[in-house]
Amino acid sequence: MAKPVHSMIRVLDETRSLDFYARAFDLQIADRLVFEDFALIYLRHASSPFELELTVNFARKEPYLAGDGYGHLAVVVDDLDAEHARFEQEKLSPGPLRDFKHDGATLARFFFVTDPDGYKIEVIQKGGRFG
Repeated sequence: MAKPVHSMIRVLDETRSLDFYARAFDLQIADRLVFEDFALIYLRHASSPFELELTVNFARKEPYLAGDGYGHLAVVVDDLDAEHARFEQEKLSPGPLRDFKHDGATLARFFFVTDPDGYKIEVIQKGGRFG
């Protein structure tokens, strides 16, 4: 059986990305592998073995384009309102709080935030199918 282990995104500025993911989601470096032309940085939260892999291509000078195929990464939090307020305090520019309904019942409460390279991250209130 397959077990998901990581998702990879390409980032332009390693320092800026590490700062964002540490402040926003408390993701810490689990491993950093440096090659001649690029580096792979694996970020992990203490609560999960799943990792976000940041790929930094050293020669790249232009921002990456997410294109129309990328959707978003999603994380769950215990207190969405507190996290939204913390994101505002950290000046991470969270989007508005949303209450997404299906058949009249709340399916999810969430907000989106965008990382320094334009990748969207959905922050969801823990509970229901997102427990």
